Amino acid sequence: MEGGKWWRSRWREVVVLLLGLALSGAEGSIHEYNGGTFTPQMNAFFFHGGSEGIYASKGGNSSNGKSFIQFESITFRRTKNSAARHTEMEQRTGRIEAIIVEIKDREKIGGAYLNSDAICCTTELSKDGSCRRGEVIVRKNTDNLEWPKRIPTFFSGADDEAKMATETVEIDHTGMYYLYFMFCEPQLQGTVIHGKTIWRNPTGYLPGKMVPLMTFYSFMSLAYLILGLIWFLQFVRFWKDILQLQYYITVVIALGMFEMALWFFEYANFNSTGIRPIGITVWAVTFTAVKKTVSRLLLLVVSMGYGVVRPTLGGITSRVSLLGFIYFVASETLELIENVGNIDDFSKKVRLFLVLPVAVLDACFILWIFSSLSRTLEKLQMRRSMAKLELYRKFTNSLAISVLLSIVWIGYELYFNASDPLSELWERAWLIPAFWSVLAYLLLLVICILWSPSQNPTRYAYSEETGDDFDDEESVALTSSASKASGDLESRAERKERRPAGPEHVFGPGENLEEDKVA
Repeated sequence: MEGGKWWRSRWREVVVLLLGLALSGAEGSIHEYNGGTFTPQMNAFFFHGGSEGIYASKGGNSSNGKSFIQFESITFRRTKNSAARHTEMEQRTGRIEAIIVEIKDREKIGGAYLNSDAICCTTELSKDGSCRRGEVIVRKNTDNLEWPKRIPTFFSGADDEAKMATETVEIDHTGMYYLYFMFCEPQLQGTVIHGKTIWRNPTGYLPGKMVPLMTFYSFMSLAYLILGLIWFLQFVRFWKDILQLQYYITVVIALGMFEMALWFFEYANFNSTGIRPIGITVWAVTFTAVKKTVSRLLLLVVSMGYGVVRPTLGGITSRVSLLGFIYFVASETLELIENVGNIDDFSKKVRLFLVLPVAVLDACFILWIFSSLSRTLEKLQMRRSMAKLELYRKFTNSLAISVLLSIVWIGYELYFNASDPLSELWERAWLIPAFWSVLAYLLLLVICILWSPSQNPTRYAYSEETGDDFDDEESVALTSSASKASGDLESRAERKERRPAGPEHVFGPGENLEEDKVA
């Protein structure tokens, strides 16, 4: 019962998030606050205004090279009861502070250096002049006395609203910056925040950890373009001898080309405007989900020997299609939630709820692919189709290497996330998604090389005739021993003598069809 309630609650959160994203649009380096509430922590109340990796401003007077955090239209609204405690004659009747801190200076917020767990200065702590009562304890950096940055805003008299002055804080040091709005007075409980902050890097509004990805996607777009061009030339050159499988490979190359191009344009637009337009982002996410799904299906059908040892998938087509459809839905949902809107909008439990199905389905693909490869290799060995067997051995080795690399990288990714909960290593974070894109490209490149269009595609194609399995090229001896080679030739001659005159034989269509039914 408890497990069922957990799953239902997670589903509700996902549905609400998807509806919210569809109705609101996508925000990026422009952080909007619409009625955000303050959370109690020790003896303070805080609201997390955002966190981003920011590169230091570049030299020169041009605003294009400046990095900054800009406060616009920030308004604090307290409760009527809180405002009623004061009169119009009073001047400062409530204090809220905006605190900007670089993550390496996080210990400078609060009373840790005073051997206290307090965040706000108390009467006891203020006695030695270390801090002022009612303010957040901030110890200045000895290398730069202006940091951590503190910007106070005050309520006046009995007003229930306080407006923060528009202010721009320039960033002159590369680092991960956190913004908090905090107050110390319990009477301000129930206060909400409205407005927005704008975060900018020297090259644009793209968050620091995403800046290298824009360059990466431009290179990947070029890589897919080169691969697509070479494949197209080969495709046109041997268009009369094209296999069905090579059409599917062409589709995957085209999807990869569009995927990388869309991500590059999405990041470029994000960088210039500070907002992720939901239209381009959804298209990029959808192409990613479609390409991931089709790529996995391609690996699966190749592993099953489609077009090589079997002409069709037969009765398992529906199961393959169902697995592909489920994977697309799960992958599309995860990509939408992670890329459309603010990633901080959903909890770690919801993220786990979305990641788990994709991970389980990936495991299903891997198990099915390798089990199918094992059967295909066994079938080719029995038929002594040596050219096809060599082809599939190369494919199996490449796939095994990619799986091993994936396992190693997943381990590194888990270590990276566990050892860096505060994103201090944000400048390296782009390598995590980049690795998977490069690995997918290399695996596709291997398939393109192995199944490249050629003048003699029938040596790798499925054939109902026995000659295809026992031609001179594929009946190469397993060893270079002269005695084994002569013995092999003799055995082939004996088989020819014993072969019946009819069209059916031990490796004929009848057995192929039976094996397909079993598969």
